[in-house]
Amino acid sequence: MADPNFLKFGTLALHAGQQPDPATGARAVPIYQTTSYVFQGADHAAELFNLERAGHIYSRISNPTVAVFEERMAALEGGVGAVATASGQAALHLAVATLMGAGAHIVSS
Repeated sequence: MADPNFLKFGTLALHAGQQPDPATGARAVPIYQTTSYVFQGADHAAELFNLERAGHIYSRISNPTVAVFEERMAALEGGVGAVATASGQAALHLAVATLMGAGAHIVSS
């Protein structure tokens, strides 16, 4: 895809974050409904879990469909990145935890 800085909103909404599948020619990314992924070996799994290599480990953590959604939202909002969560409560937790420093306290009711 061309540089997102030069694309209009409608084009980004349809195409940002994905490339056509070279094997099938599909324009849109498929919906991946798997929960787990195959590792090439123990070292490969260790690199993924240690965040030394990009890849998917478990769908609750990351998933190709959600990754495209996150990239698309970042492109539409002009951001560096985005994080998709399964619930509003998880989103609020991430927002608050990001703003908190080590040893900080939260008081809520």
